[in-house]
Amino acid sequence: MGMNPDVNLVYILQAIGLTILFVGLIGFERQRRNKIAGLTTHLLVALGAVGLTIVQQTMVQDLFQFIEENPQFAQDSGFEVAFQHQRQRIVAQIVSGIGFLGTGAILKTNGYISGLTTASTLWISAIIGIIFGYGMFTLGITLSLSILFVLTIIKNVIRHNVEDHN
Repeated sequence: MGMNPDVNLVYILQAIGLTILFVGLIGFERQRRNKIAGLTTHLLVALGAVGLTIVQQTMVQDLFQFIEENPQFAQDSGFEVAFQHQRQRIVAQIVSGIGFLGTGAILKTNGYISGLTTASTLWISAIIGIIFGYGMFTLGITLSLSILFVLTIIKNVIRHNVEDHN
């Protein structure tokens, strides 16, 4: 599927279902490690992102339908600029809003900073929701599995190497 899939019930269920499954795994990993943001927080962030992305997709679909019904507007360059701007507005706000939310997960005490990984997983969970919301299911699955690989395998290898050198 590309960036302009037909938004229907099957599409919505696929996007939300895949988001729940894959972001749920990331959130579970964070919760299992007793981090400040766990399963529920990650899922809520990602579900908000997938929902808003589907709303954006619906708006784009409605604009395509409007152009089909009113082809005289398709030649207007101002309409094209407005159309492209509309395609990106909601997603841009999701990305910046989640960055703000992630700062709440970062703590500094006695010169020690913690929560950076959790803030990052909140941000990437929103990105995964956006990707699934756009219907890019293969990319969303691949990215999710890559993140789980980093959080479990890579992080454990690094931790064991550091412990071995001490």
